Amino acid sequence: MNQITLEKQTKSSLYVTIWRWHFYAGLIFTPFLFILAVTGAVYLFKPQLEQWMYHDYYEVQAQQEKIPASKQLEEVMKQYPEAKVTRYRPGEAPTRSAEVKINLNDESITVFVNPYTGKLIGELNDQDRLMDRIEEFHGELMIGTTGDRIVELAACWSIILLATGMYLWFPKQAKIRGVLIPRFTGDRRQMLRDLHAVPAFWLSAGVLFLAVTGLLWSGFWGNQVQLLTTNAGVGYPPSIWVGSAPTSTLKTKEIAEVPWNAQNLDVPSSKVHQGYVPVSIDDVVDVTNQLKIHPSYTVIFPKSEEGVYTISAFPPKAKDEATIHIDQYTGAVLADYRYDHYQPLGKLMAWGITVHKGLEYGLPNQLMGLLVCMGIVGMVVSGLILWWRRKPTGHLGAPKAPEVRKMKGLVVLMAIFGIVFPLVGASLILVFLIDWLMIQRVPAFKKYLNA
Repeated sequence: MNQITLEKQTKSSLYVTIWRWHFYAGLIFTPFLFILAVTGAVYLFKPQLEQWMYHDYYEVQAQQEKIPASKQLEEVMKQYPEAKVTRYRPGEAPTRSAEVKINLNDESITVFVNPYTGKLIGELNDQDRLMDRIEEFHGELMIGTTGDRIVELAACWSIILLATGMYLWFPKQAKIRGVLIPRFTGDRRQMLRDLHAVPAFWLSAGVLFLAVTGLLWSGFWGNQVQLLTTNAGVGYPPSIWVGSAPTSTLKTKEIAEVPWNAQNLDVPSSKVHQGYVPVSIDDVVDVTNQLKIHPSYTVIFPKSEEGVYTISAFPPKAKDEATIHIDQYTGAVLADYRYDHYQPLGKLMAWGITVHKGLEYGLPNQLMGLLVCMGIVGMVVSGLILWWRRKPTGHLGAPKAPEVRKMKGLVVLMAIFGIVFPLVGASLILVFLIDWLMIQRVPAFKKYLNA
């Protein structure tokens, strides 16, 4: 066998192996990618949809002056004397209602208040907020930690699908039709192939961006990245603390929904002074306004005698993010963490997350996100149709590939990816164990999977 023939066989074996991995990864994970794309497309338009759904709760007539926050809370407590106030959101516009979140009978309820009159407009049980449920379905399939891990695994494998798909798409010769433009003439199988591969090429950067920025929110990989950036000194800097940095095991994400970069921020403690009483919500609002925090902020109330008021500003633009901790007895600012405090990597991540959610650049951002999400749906549907139309009788239709062990370069790449994304590494080990213990030993499995 001459060198040229050997090289051709090696290239052919690599192509078939990658095609096989792309095939099975797609068959297993595209249903989850379909769910992520559809729910993500809907969630992109949360501001408009909630404004439409809750218009009667959100809109108030602007007047000369708002009454103090404490008076608004008093009106809420008159109506709900057994409740405990947990959060207060003053509203970011003159025509926007204030929101008071209460805990009543172990249920979280948002009460909407006219900030000019104190009149209660209405209430919403937080479990009934549609966009929150869509966000929960998007992030964890509404099954908690297990769902979070499945979504994270699907996002990781979407990167593998993208990489293997690009390899399969890469043309052997320079041409436009079938590479950059779908071919609508000829047989239907060719057209389906082009409708699957060509849009994937054009949207590949967008898909990769959504996958990586989405992974930042994942419960396993995202949390490890947060810890790594903090420990490496590219997270929050010591300068955010007024005085010595606290020695606390409580992280800000455990008490409040805050920007990604602030989630692992240690929570300081309020110093309990004999005879001191907590400052009023009015004082907290005054301090927050003096700090010029974006008006979309939320005040999270202390949960214990040593707890603090936490101000979380999670606005559309990353540059306006802020997380503030305030001593509940003195009103002193214990920590002030803004976008300007982020290191370059933190700023990039903050920007990526707001773009991912369709917030950073307004409607154009939302429409671009929608285009990528609908493109993913199209890729999933065209891929499944393409597979179903050519699926042979007797097995799934995956090409039979040579042993992966003979392709050392591919094995090394898979190992690296498995280290960077541990859940992928665990899934690869599981696949090889199933192949060794079951598929290779059971003729029926081996035939059906063409192993």
